Amino acid sequence: MSSSKVKTVQLWDKSKDDLTKQLGELKTELGQLRIQKIISSGSKLNKIHDLRKSIARVLTVINAKQRSQLRLFYKNKKYAPLDLRAKQTRAIRRRLSPEDKARALEKTKKRATHFPQRKFAIKVRDDINSITGLQLFRLSAYV
Repeated sequence: MSSSKVKTVQLWDKSKDDLTKQLGELKTELGQLRIQKIISSGSKLNKIHDLRKSIARVLTVINAKQRSQLRLFYKNKKYAPLDLRAKQTRAIRRRLSPEDKARALEKTKKRATHFPQRKFAIKVRDDINSITGLQLFRLSAYV
């Protein structure tokens, strides 16, 4: 690599062995640069910075590939590890599923069909302007 920036796009095509080998090379180069910085007191900060970021990119790609493989492994299993599950709020995770929420007892279903919610409507008259809100409320109670 010789302390040039690593492009993440190029890393995705490599295998895990290649990535670990490149990671080892980057780490040894970083160690050499740190020693040179101490000995010669030269300005090696930019190269060190680039190497550290390159190491982080390689590690990120390795971890992402590993997680995707684990997701494939646990895809049709009953349980998945906690860190592979969907991260939502605790309340959303505890909430009932739509199927469970829609479930009802037989008695509740019968009650809903036989005694549905009543709908009320207000009859509009021509002299609606003269009726106050209280009278309108009383009218709706009798309709």
